Amino acid sequence: MTATAHPGPLAGLKVVELGQLIAGPFAAKTLADFGADVIKIEAPRTGDPLRKWRLLKDGTSVWWQVQSRNKRSVALDLRQAEAQEIVRKLAQDADVLIENFRPGAMEGWGLGPDELLKLNPRLIMLRISGYGQTGPYRDRPGFGVVAEAMSGLRHLTGEPGRVPVRVGVSIGDTLAALHGVIGILLALQHRHASGKGQVVDVALYEAVFNCMESLLPEYSAFGAVRGPAGSALPGIAPSNAYRCSDGGYALIAGNGDSIFKRLMTVMNRQDLGNDPALSDNAGRVARVQEIDAAIGQWTAGLTVEEVLTALESAGVPAGKIYTVADIAADPHYAARGMLQKVQMDDGSEIAVPGFVPKLSATPGSQRRNAPALGQDTDAVLREVGLTEAQIGALRQRGIVG
Repeated sequence: MTATAHPGPLAGLKVVELGQLIAGPFAAKTLADFGADVIKIEAPRTGDPLRKWRLLKDGTSVWWQVQSRNKRSVALDLRQAEAQEIVRKLAQDADVLIENFRPGAMEGWGLGPDELLKLNPRLIMLRISGYGQTGPYRDRPGFGVVAEAMSGLRHLTGEPGRVPVRVGVSIGDTLAALHGVIGILLALQHRHASGKGQVVDVALYEAVFNCMESLLPEYSAFGAVRGPAGSALPGIAPSNAYRCSDGGYALIAGNGDSIFKRLMTVMNRQDLGNDPALSDNAGRVARVQEIDAAIGQWTAGLTVEEVLTALESAGVPAGKIYTVADIAADPHYAARGMLQKVQMDDGSEIAVPGFVPKLSATPGSQRRNAPALGQDTDAVLREVGLTEAQIGALRQRGIVG
């Protein structure tokens, strides 16, 4: 737990999470960080596969401690009719239900929006899938990496002429989750005015495509198919990563008109800084190779830290490429509360990311650690009216865990 736990702006909001792995659970995690009571439904015995993903501590992924903080875990076998009935009971009293199964799965269990919104017309149902709930691709299995490819993102990553590379994290899933959270908050505002819930349909590929900036209008207007550009930012100059004398790279964004002049002054290249042809972005783009070569020649004689010190003094945006070790040691990360120390149930400590965004009056906080599988099953089932005898019978049959 963190030292200071706040109730959060979403205190009192009840969320049922039926998803697993990344997109649905990340959306629920974001709501939980800001006070929502998230009831996570997991399969008995195995639980969410994320519990076993990447590096494990005492048999459980440390990623789990981030993705499932502030949640309660209920172990239910959703293939069983009795478990499906429990979900209906939870949905009757819930504000939000989140799922990221393949389209049709919820309907097959009798838990589609037609059934659940009939039980609870105020319910907001977030559905995250690869391709959305409609369209010719709706039934295809969709993972974030496939969505990144379909959205056009994967085509832009990497070096020209080489195999496209992936972003090193599950960016497609995370973007879909954040769009889902936005959709939930929009639907809550509508419910505040109308009293009615609705379905929020988020497709992984659409969430990534929504962040593709001018890609489509450039193609529509000019037939331009943007391709990979390595570390450069196509059409905006100068903005690139430049090798330094110590073998590291400095990221320099000198693409503002006045910023460019300051950069050239630091480099003692007033010939370029005062060149009228380079006074705006269009002119600099036309001569970007010349500009990049000049900057690269300058940085090659300095270490990364020397470059950054010089540019900070001149007010030129620049930075180094951080490893996680750099992040963990960075005083700004610490000052902003982004390196949270959490005491685990066994007494050990672990560092986890802090809470984003920062709210001045109702900030996010960690109120409880990520749960063990089924840790809250009995308590939640009692909340929906089941007796101890009923819970025991369901457990004996393997329907709850």
